[in-house]
Amino acid sequence: MYKITLAIRYLLKRRITYFAVISVALCVFIVLVVMTVMAGLVGDFKEKNHLFAGDCVVATESLVGFSYYEEFMEILEQVDFVEAVSPAVKSYGLIGPRGSDSKVGVQIMGIDPAVHSRVTGFAQSLDYNRVDASKAFEPSYDPNLVGCVLGKDLLYQRDSHGTYAVGDGPGRAGYSVNCFPLTPKGAPADAGTDMVNAKTFYHSDNSESGLARVDGSMLYLPFEWAQRLCGMTDPNRANAIHVKFKPDVRLQDGCDKVASLWQSFRDGKAGDKQAFLLDTVTVRSWKDYRRSSIAPMEKEQTVMTAMFGFVGITTVFIVFVVSYMLISHKTKDIGILKSIGASNCDIIQLFSAFAFLVGLLGSGIGLFAGWLFLEKINKIEDWLFERFAFQLWDRTIYAIGDIPKKIELEVVVTILLSAIAACLIGALVPSWQAARQKPVETLQVNQL
Repeated sequence: MYKITLAIRYLLKRRITYFAVISVALCVFIVLVVMTVMAGLVGDFKEKNHLFAGDCVVATESLVGFSYYEEFMEILEQVDFVEAVSPAVKSYGLIGPRGSDSKVGVQIMGIDPAVHSRVTGFAQSLDYNRVDASKAFEPSYDPNLVGCVLGKDLLYQRDSHGTYAVGDGPGRAGYSVNCFPLTPKGAPADAGTDMVNAKTFYHSDNSESGLARVDGSMLYLPFEWAQRLCGMTDPNRANAIHVKFKPDVRLQDGCDKVASLWQSFRDGKAGDKQAFLLDTVTVRSWKDYRRSSIAPMEKEQTVMTAMFGFVGITTVFIVFVVSYMLISHKTKDIGILKSIGASNCDIIQLFSAFAFLVGLLGSGIGLFAGWLFLEKINKIEDWLFERFAFQLWDRTIYAIGDIPKKIELEVVVTILLSAIAACLIGALVPSWQAARQKPVETLQVNQL
């Protein structure tokens, strides 16, 4: 009991210990705020990629696509772990206002909007046909025209608050789309002519996936029209099949089952004419399929975690210095305790308890201050923007809404335990030196 009593007394009576507590609190505050915001941004980015791709993607990187996709879709629709499937054509082309020579490069994605919305979050990304995605390619001003859905950043710019100046409906605008059709072997499909397929589509909706690279370059077209433009009608081909699993299916288990089905399907097609196109097809989870986009942010998060690990090392040294100074002023107390029977272990436990209290109190203050700051972080940023035109992330560049502020219990527990552990490590050497002191030396007359 005396160990705790003395540890509390040292904590409250020595002003130098306040410095240690404040240092721990500041470190915990910074780590909690930064890691919460970073984890929120990475989690939000992953969720957007998940909504964009579905759970699993059977796809090829080849622009010529692969045949027999309809047959494999029928197989997937019959198994009990798949909820929905959607084929997609993916290619590249040029787009410009009808009658204009000005063109920009875009990614082309051909889909059936109603089917694709059952697999992905496509419907949620639309401005005007979110309730009924089947009408995404029907211009409201003339349903007889063939529509197209444009990535929002192709048409609009975000303002300083991250919002778009979008009207009540799509503008009556036609866009000429040029694409380069390819044969199954990758040769130009219309060799000897201009080698380009062209078609005018009319603006019918906008798509805001929240992924800057997608919204700034993607043009969605009706699946059949995308096949025609890309030369994928003889024979019918697609570039990808997006798959959504039923809620009780684990992602990796579902992907493994789809991969097994695909392997059997490909083996069964080994002797067919277009079987060579199946060799480049892979089965990947959405995480692997979007790895090139997700990996940089995950790496940034890892680097940030490592950097704040070094901040924790600073805390170790601060507690080490404070403990060393405290022990140097408490040699008489140590001598008295050892003279009445306290063991070396008891002395180590005493100063370890002191370090534990420093870590616990400092962490508590830091966590509370961090929680309070995160609750107000968006209001603080709004105030800074209104008064000083300062934004942590420029919303005209980054597709970010509110700054994430949801604190995860796992993060809180990890920070708390890490802070206490850092304090205990910092006090370890001074505690051991205190335990080695001998009463006969510390209780000399000239020290009393």
